[in-house]
Amino acid sequence: MSKIVILKASPRKNGNSNALAAAFAEEAKKAGASITEYDVANMEIAGCRGCYGCMTKGACVFHDDFKKIAEDLHDADVIVIASPVYWYTFPAQIKAVIDRWFSLCVTGKDFSGKKAALLSCCEEETKETFAGIRFSFEKTMALMKAEIVGEVLIPSVSDAGEIKNTNGEEQARELARKFF
Repeated sequence: MSKIVILKASPRKNGNSNALAAAFAEEAKKAGASITEYDVANMEIAGCRGCYGCMTKGACVFHDDFKKIAEDLHDADVIVIASPVYWYTFPAQIKAVIDRWFSLCVTGKDFSGKKAALLSCCEEETKETFAGIRFSFEKTMALMKAEIVGEVLIPSVSDAGEIKNTNGEEQARELARKFF
């Protein structure tokens, strides 16, 4: 059975990227996957402080909600980030989590053998808007040695629920099926 960790970055509980995450999770559960979801916007996670304590202690020395995420990422087969685009990149809530992956990287806890996917949406009409979030995701996963299986990028959605006017949820389900 695959273990999937979904990191949801939207501060809106009923946001469009969370709907993409729900569609992905629903399809993965049908295939027998175990799903762990984190609403990172509602967690206490500070950004990396650049103290390098992780290099001497073997793990991040700060104790907040990131510790549980780090444990689950270590055990995961699949890592999914579901995020809206904020100012052409990730929102601060998920960026803090990604920055803390530094502690995993420098202590040799990469994502080798893990697979990854990006689910994202934005208000603007052009897919060009996703350039920043895609670049960050791709470079992060390459550094962490994870294999990117795919992405779902849905433009032209802003208000909660607008994702229903697109085929985004079906694309998220299709992407989930690629893991099985």
